[in-house]
Amino acid sequence: RELGAKMVPFAGYDMPVQYPAGILAEHLHCRASAGLFDVSHMGQVRLEGADAATRLEALVPADVAGIGVGRTRYTQFTDDSGGILDDLMVTNAGGHLFLVVNAGCKAQDIDHLRANLEPRRIRVEPLSDRALLALQGPKAADVMLRLAPGAAGMKFMSFGTATIAGMLVWLTRSGYTGEDGWEISVPAADAERLARLLLAEPEVKPVGLGARDSLRLEAGLCLYGHDIDASTSPIEADLAWSIQKRRRAEGGFPGAARIKAELATGPKRRRVGILPEGKAPAREHTEITDASGRRIGEVTSGGFGPSLGGPLAMGYVEAAHAGAGTSVNLVVRGTPRPARIVAMPFVPHRYWRG
Repeated sequence: RELGAKMVPFAGYDMPVQYPAGILAEHLHCRASAGLFDVSHMGQVRLEGADAATRLEALVPADVAGIGVGRTRYTQFTDDSGGILDDLMVTNAGGHLFLVVNAGCKAQDIDHLRANLEPRRIRVEPLSDRALLALQGPKAADVMLRLAPGAAGMKFMSFGTATIAGMLVWLTRSGYTGEDGWEISVPAADAERLARLLLAEPEVKPVGLGARDSLRLEAGLCLYGHDIDASTSPIEADLAWSIQKRRRAEGGFPGAARIKAELATGPKRRRVGILPEGKAPAREHTEITDASGRRIGEVTSGGFGPSLGGPLAMGYVEAAHAGAGTSVNLVVRGTPRPARIVAMPFVPHRYWRG
């Protein structure tokens, strides 16, 4: 509020949707320099127990046991029908697993973990005393090099700890923008001081939820409850890359039969990128049709891409129409408008892999 943010309710929190500069300027600043996001609404959870990784594999399709110390992996909680209950990040922090789950799902995720992990073997600890900040953009590394020099050598999807101005923080070199950067878990009591310290750096400006959404859409990243949910499988959602070879072979996670079948023969529909022709954006729930006017799918996320300078969308279409270059129509306010299927991401990822 001190920075002039426009606040909106989101997942039980009061969140900044934008600052005075506006969504367009915030988006482009993050692509060019470094943006600071407050993502403390996300759920942070610690799993402790000698076989926590093996036990967690009964709930997700990722190879959790194979995550090396100091590494992070993306996965999903699946249900018995192969649908996605939530997507999450899992980090091997050494003596425990560190999970980051979505804000709108964190209560049910914690209940799910507690109901399915033996309490005498695995301790599920919500870290409600920690905040989470995300520093994103090509100049995030310059900022971290000054504040936490050791962190600058971290690679994409790695985890470490650092002391910044006397504050002990947990760092993962990851984010939700397609840019290089870090998510910084910090004790809640230090969150404001850390945020002010980061914002005092010349490259850093605050960024709200509005630009966070346009950044992740250009990066082709899913938003839970929109692009993925219990009605979508990881294979339909083009997330097969997140299921490692051993888990594909062994199964042993909810919905494995369906997911393995879709891996083998392909799903009936697929999540795709869509570029509308012209300047009219296609929003969520916009109908997608083929040349004959037959409905073949629906947009799940759409809007204006500031880095592209035009509209973009993602959604699901029948597998036969999912190839890049396929012509489709988007029915916007009752009028079919031409568009084409394209490969994602719309803007190249710039993760730092070393």
